[in-house]
Amino acid sequence: MTAHPHDIPDGASAGHPLRVETHGLDVIEDPERKGSPRTLFWPWFGANVSVLGLGYGAFAFGFGISFPQALAAGALGIVVSFLLCGFVAVAGKRGSAPTMVLSRAAYGVRGNRLPAVVSWVLTVGWETVLASLATMATGTVLGALGWDGGTGTKAAALLVVAALTVVGGVMGFDLIMRLQTWITLVTGVLTIVYVILVADRIHWSTVDALPAGSAQRFIGALVFMMTGFGLGWVNAAADYSRYLPRDSSSRAVIGWTTFGACLAPLVLLVFGLLLAGSAPELSQAIAADPIGALATLLPSWFLVPFAVVAVLGLVGGAVLDIYSSGLALLSAGLRAPRYLAALLDGVLMIAGSVYIVFFADDFLGQFMGFLTTLGVPVAAWAGVMLADLALRRRDYDEADLYRPQGRYGDVPLLPLCVTLAATAVGWGLVTNTAAHWLSWQGYLLTPLGLGGRTGPWAYANLGVLVALVLAFLGTLSTGRARIRHQEARTPGPAREEARRP
Repeated sequence: MTAHPHDIPDGASAGHPLRVETHGLDVIEDPERKGSPRTLFWPWFGANVSVLGLGYGAFAFGFGISFPQALAAGALGIVVSFLLCGFVAVAGKRGSAPTMVLSRAAYGVRGNRLPAVVSWVLTVGWETVLASLATMATGTVLGALGWDGGTGTKAAALLVVAALTVVGGVMGFDLIMRLQTWITLVTGVLTIVYVILVADRIHWSTVDALPAGSAQRFIGALVFMMTGFGLGWVNAAADYSRYLPRDSSSRAVIGWTTFGACLAPLVLLVFGLLLAGSAPELSQAIAADPIGALATLLPSWFLVPFAVVAVLGLVGGAVLDIYSSGLALLSAGLRAPRYLAALLDGVLMIAGSVYIVFFADDFLGQFMGFLTTLGVPVAAWAGVMLADLALRRRDYDEADLYRPQGRYGDVPLLPLCVTLAATAVGWGLVTNTAAHWLSWQGYLLTPLGLGGRTGPWAYANLGVLVALVLAFLGTLSTGRARIRHQEARTPGPAREEARRP
């Protein structure tokens, strides 16, 4: 599959000179909306083709389940979670604004600042994790080649990774679309070569002998996969579809977003499960340094190409994260140009990466704690957003997304209460024993008769699914009258702030 110039949104084709994107929270005007839904394949595939997907095989086996269980949990978690992204992406082409601006229709103009802050923390956290993994992988690969893989090498690698990520985030949509196309092609080819080179490390008899785990452990792996894949992107899902023409097919937007995002993770997950299941020691090594551990399986001549594919794949995801984190920060109330918000997030990313690379000693525990803890409020937000979108029969009034006195209101209490209640219940049903600073979670497991923080349900992390369902059903049952009232109002006059960078 190839991209044709006329399919690429304005500014992303080779015929246009690169420039810093001036769009921030403003609406994308019709003359600037070009391309077709299939162009969504490139950013979503490029952001998820990282060899980190192989590491998720070891993460899944960490729940103590068999290969069929891990495969089912991974496939279901990947497809369902990215399907949620596809649904949210429809809001982008209907409303022409970033995801966390469109969220104002459900939460009000200033009430939306709470989920915007959560979204910002999640995306900054993800870009930090991806930059850290790229840095650690570079150090491991250079060490395997006999070079100095110590502190100095890691520091230099971090600077390169940070520079690529920050430049992409600051430049914005035009550069990102070009980068993701090339990252998709390069990483796709080199990943296939990696799979061929290490295929002889797979021992099916060892994989098949892994014992099955309980239903609770299966659910835990499923929730982890959902939070590690689609739920980590759902709060940014409309940031790219907003550049599509308004008459683009909603089904095509959902389909190309889901297909582009799922394709690489599904393939990589299967192979990662086979690798990790064949060698228990590999699973343990992946927990400390996922990408670096995978590099130890390679012949020395392919280590440098592997470093390239690892870094590019991780940078591809980090670039999308830093772009969306800048938009989320603006949605939270920061008054600054988009590129300055992205630059600020880049500074935070570098600081967080320094801690993970040079000071933290338990990557997997902290990573799982981060995903699960923020996965609960993000799942609650997604439930509200999806129900709100399903109830709407008309496109958004774009000008009212920017004025508190408009149809969407300022700080409506009901959606905020639904989100907070769903989050409170969700945190009460998850545990994170590996991350000690999160030991306060799981407070509902004992009152609800689920065995407490050490019982069989302690590691199922039901809270993520419960928060999603509670928020969706709560909004679906209580939001219909509010939305009908909004859509019955006469459109207000266009306001200049709806087009402001």
